[in-house]
Amino acid sequence: MKPDFTFDKTFEKTDFRKSPLPKGEYENCIFSGCDFSETDISDIKFLDCEFRSCNLSLSGLCTSMLVNAKFNDCKMLGLHFEDCNESGLSFSFESCNLSHSSFYKRNIKKTIFRNCRLEEADFTDAILSGSVFEGCDLTRAQFDNTSLDKVDFRTASGYSIDPEKNFINHARFSLNGLRGLLEKYNLEIEE
Repeated sequence: MKPDFTFDKTFEKTDFRKSPLPKGEYENCIFSGCDFSETDISDIKFLDCEFRSCNLSLSGLCTSMLVNAKFNDCKMLGLHFEDCNESGLSFSFESCNLSHSSFYKRNIKKTIFRNCRLEEADFTDAILSGSVFEGCDLTRAQFDNTSLDKVDFRTASGYSIDPEKNFINHARFSLNGLRGLLEKYNLEIEE
């Protein structure tokens, strides 16, 4: 049986917990106010799709394909992006809550995170080169052996990054953010 192909369709206020999204390929689709929470969206391809005010918390992403996906004002707690298909993996996030989500070992260069909550997010072994964390809360986010070359943290807050355990060449920080780089040394930094 050939998987469904859906192009240029808008799904509004659909509760996919009651009626699961059919497996297949969705291209240039908009999902607005939809509830995917605790559903299994594994093996689904989302190409150039936009998610607006959706709840995707604790959704299963096993081998899901996210290519040029845009997430705006979405609740995305506890997602495991390391389970996604790596082929073409690319997305951007604006005003989303991605707390407790994992990007473990994902190559997500040049990803835009704008005004997002990323509390306790896991970026261990990830490649984030050229990404931007604009106005993001990174409280207790994990950065370990992470490639942060040319990443912009100037307006981010709450992060704690060990320069000895991460690659931070040409990363950008504000003067106020230096505390997050020196935290392990127990220094008292005054404004």
